[in-house]
Amino acid sequence: MPRTKVAIPTLTEEEIALLNTPIGMKYLFAEKKVNLQKALRYTRNEIKFKELQAQLIDLQNWVIDRNKKVVVLFEGRDAAGKGGAIRRITAHINPRNYRIVALPKPTVEEQGQWYFQRYVNQLPKPGEMVFFDRSWYNRAVVEPVNGFCTKS
Repeated sequence: MPRTKVAIPTLTEEEIALLNTPIGMKYLFAEKKVNLQKALRYTRNEIKFKELQAQLIDLQNWVIDRNKKVVVLFEGRDAAGKGGAIRRITAHINPRNYRIVALPKPTVEEQGQWYFQRYVNQLPKPGEMVFFDRSWYNRAVVEPVNGFCTKS
């Protein structure tokens, strides 16, 4: 049986050091077959994500300290991962100072109101951040298409 030559990837010292971290090890051995490029990509992504999480915590503290209001809108098709992204982003910020709003189908009463009215009550209070899983912009298109409102 002839021997098969296996190409051994060349890694930089930075890449070796990165894979030698707890995060790198987690992704290096996450699957039965080692995939160095995937492990490096996931490790870099997680490190960058942690840096961005720290910035988001700083932003939330700034919002609280200065009684500011922040709205973050997530738009996308159904099952696009908006809810999962919101949960991952908010995982490490103070839950006392943010809310997640995903409004259901409008009630009969709400159908008789201006479509934006439902969102007015959900806007942030001073020192609060609100994450909207879809926004009034999306609803201006979705509700007429789905028959949740009339032309008037």
